[in-house]
Amino acid sequence: MTVAYIASKSLTKDRPGFSISFRHPCRVDSKGKPGLKVRRGLGTAEAEEAEALVAQMNKLLADESWWNAGRYHDAMQAFSPVIVDAFFDGLQASVANPVALRDSIIPMPGRAEGYARVLFVGTTGAGKTSLLRHLIGSNPDRDRFPSTSTAKTTVSDIEVLPDDGPYRAAVTFFSEHAIRANVEDCAIAACSAVWDAMGDEKIADRLLHHADQRFRLSYLLGAWRVGAEDGSDDDWDFGGGDTPSEINAADDREAVSAVEVAALQAKLVSYVERIKSIADSKADAIKAELLPDPSTAQSEDLQAALEIFQSELFEDEAFRDLVLDIMDDIQLRFDRLEVGTLTKRGKAARWPELWTYETDDRDDFLRQVRWFSSNYAPAFGRLLTPLVDGIRVQGPLYPVFSDRRIKVVYLDGQGLGHTPDSSSSVTTHVTQRFADVDTILLVDNAEQPIQAAAQAVLRAVAASGNYGKLAIAFTHFDQVKGLNLPGFAAKRAHVLASVYNYLARLREVLNGPIVTAMERTIDTQCFMLGGLDAASEKLPGGVKAQLEQLLNQFERAIAPPPLPDATPSYDPSGLGFAVQRAADSFQRAWKFRLGFAASAEVSKEHWTRVKALNRRIANELDVEYDSLRPVADFVGRITEEISNFLDHPVRWTRTPKDDNEAQEAIAPIRQAVFRELHSLALARLVNKHLADWRRGNDQKGKGSADRRAADIRGIYEMAAPVPGTVNSESALEFMKAVREIVRAAIEDQGGEMKTL
Repeated sequence: MTVAYIASKSLTKDRPGFSISFRHPCRVDSKGKPGLKVRRGLGTAEAEEAEALVAQMNKLLADESWWNAGRYHDAMQAFSPVIVDAFFDGLQASVANPVALRDSIIPMPGRAEGYARVLFVGTTGAGKTSLLRHLIGSNPDRDRFPSTSTAKTTVSDIEVLPDDGPYRAAVTFFSEHAIRANVEDCAIAACSAVWDAMGDEKIADRLLHHADQRFRLSYLLGAWRVGAEDGSDDDWDFGGGDTPSEINAADDREAVSAVEVAALQAKLVSYVERIKSIADSKADAIKAELLPDPSTAQSEDLQAALEIFQSELFEDEAFRDLVLDIMDDIQLRFDRLEVGTLTKRGKAARWPELWTYETDDRDDFLRQVRWFSSNYAPAFGRLLTPLVDGIRVQGPLYPVFSDRRIKVVYLDGQGLGHTPDSSSSVTTHVTQRFADVDTILLVDNAEQPIQAAAQAVLRAVAASGNYGKLAIAFTHFDQVKGLNLPGFAAKRAHVLASVYNYLARLREVLNGPIVTAMERTIDTQCFMLGGLDAASEKLPGGVKAQLEQLLNQFERAIAPPPLPDATPSYDPSGLGFAVQRAADSFQRAWKFRLGFAASAEVSKEHWTRVKALNRRIANELDVEYDSLRPVADFVGRITEEISNFLDHPVRWTRTPKDDNEAQEAIAPIRQAVFRELHSLALARLVNKHLADWRRGNDQKGKGSADRRAADIRGIYEMAAPVPGTVNSESALEFMKAVREIVRAAIEDQGGEMKTL
């Protein structure tokens, strides 16, 4: 049956004039189906003129010959530009690569230009961004860039290129599609709070704070303030003295005025009331039909009813209008930018993809950039931070603890979280950058050193052959205290003991030679830092000396290690066993997460988290959700097993003089394999199975969580089959693909792989 696409007009909420709404025949909704609801302002308050524009849109929607991006210019001749832009926005071209966009404004220098690249990696709250502040001379009181907090603060890539030119910035944004998906998640969570009979404060909290803690609508829409001034915070005054310096130093121009705060609060209250109305009407009908007596309902019935409730919300017109209203509110935040240039994708686009700015005024530059990176609470309602994919800044951003001006690029990003899952993997967003940097700087908390996330980094760095790039900065060293730790040497030895302890355990996963190579060099690659929340001028001499040594480490890293003239040869027959062990390890971990088996080390994931992962992949938004990272797991397990295979060549062109030389010869092969495995994992787990991921996303009703888990397990069994005596076509294709990656990596480094 042919779907009829009809447009209609309505008065624009909170603004004069009419809007047009229609289902777009060529754009998919949150379930991956054509018919995304679109609403755009018509730019007129005249009902007759608005009706004429709606008639034009209905004419366009009725004729499929117009539904092609290539007909944009023809449409401009036949219809009003307002109608053409509303239809062709999001249709003309795919979303641009944000890194390429930043490169087009501020090129990223590398070894060819004499620059070392440093990648910051570490757990949330370890102090990555505080360390970066010292390295770029950013004062915590005056500059407040980048932003710091004990919570997840850095949610975008931050790239700093110190040089002697003017201050320049290139900021890229997530797509409108991605932001809308996050808004839908938040609205669904808020409606689910109504389902659970929670109060207004909890409903607002679910709306304003995404479950993964990386998307915060409160930064854009303002904080929920109803009942916030009841004085209860006084009961939690620990007598710390003055208000934190960052609050005192804040520029009044960044704070939202009292009038704006009141308006923002009124809007939030209206959103909460609409959420309650939408959710109550939907919940009452579903509960009456499926849960006549909730007190006697089984958990499976409660789960099925909630999932049906959430699914039907996506089909509800009032819910879709709520999401569109919030998106319109978000869009208005771009209008508050005072300087710089916003660039949009294509002539029909309304959503910006790039903001650029250049000036010689440092204070003004940082004040403007803070709109895209700040977490300053008095500015909630104006900040654009949750919309930002990446920030690249360039200029005289040098440390003040040293007179040196080394050529270095700093790359900071999201923290790794604190998952206790022993089989957790480092996100591919981080590991894909290993090949492009000279130093992988693991920033870890000296008070609790080398916990789960830091262990995952060490494991990935070792298996991928990038251990020569590793440096570890231990922060909070000033908090390492004890009667048995009288001085610096004892405290340093105490912290390093955790490193050596984990390396000893790493031998259970990786062969001994690579761990031995890491143990041999790790002492000189570790730096002890403390008091980083203070200005650089206030740091003690010992910390400044360690920072100087860290700069030396960055400079040395740009020189590539000499490659031994000894090259290895391999018999491919052992590679099949490596693939078998890797696939089995991957499958086992996900059997535990999906609930098909039980384990003391890997717990079953809640069905809502599995569904969130499924939804992101099905809608091509991301390949992971929080700590659920199938692509990273796939890459990690295969990398480790191939690393063990590479440690056992059948012969050498010349016998290496020791294990260290052997590891230096094998490291480039490991790195090449690791780099290529990312593409293989993405292709096999995601791209080839998008239809299967979408089928899992469509599951609903009683037992849907189990059916979805079975669908996902089926995807994994097809994508990473465990080879055996008799193999399917998929298993043979899988082994062949891995073998070709390994063979090419070996031969590119002068080695060989052939049956002997």
